[in-house]
Amino acid sequence: MQDQAFNNIPAQYDSILAATRKLSFDMASDLQTGALLSTLVASKPGARILELGTGSGLSTSWILRGMDQEAHLTTLENNALLHEVAMQHLTDPRANFVLTDGYDWLKEYNGESFDFIFADAMPGKYDLFEEAFSLLNEGGIYFIDDMLPQPNWPEGHPERVESFIEMLDQRSDLTLTKMNWSTGIIIAVKSKK
Repeated sequence: MQDQAFNNIPAQYDSILAATRKLSFDMASDLQTGALLSTLVASKPGARILELGTGSGLSTSWILRGMDQEAHLTTLENNALLHEVAMQHLTDPRANFVLTDGYDWLKEYNGESFDFIFADAMPGKYDLFEEAFSLLNEGGIYFIDDMLPQPNWPEGHPERVESFIEMLDQRSDLTLTKMNWSTGIIIAVKSKK
């Protein structure tokens, strides 16, 4: 089996990738992560989806590809240049692109909960995890990437990752799978305490 062969890459992917490279943005999700996101999102028809960290929209394109017509995506980004790239390439009525600070948004949000959360930013992953996880419906999927060492990690980040994983392992309100694949994936499903 070849897990590096993709026949379902979103139509906008190449143009977003070119724009991403022009900005020298080096924290975009890879093809494996995108394909897995798309597959898991497809398992949640009519879902309300939250993406914490749009980036330039590469992973967003995969999420949109997996969504059915009744699903809705809210995606947050705090970098105006990256937000603009995503907005230019991904016009879709099912998506709400929000230029905001994820920390503020998680502290202030009081709307409907979500069926799927992709935590691809510091808020919702290493910071304000409880606030983000509380927005997930029971049976919902919490998807986390970048758990394996990355060349762009700052000093002290490996210890932060290790502490985060240990915290997840100790929780009784989720079932999780850790995958030593792609950039390091954790898939958690929210369960009753």
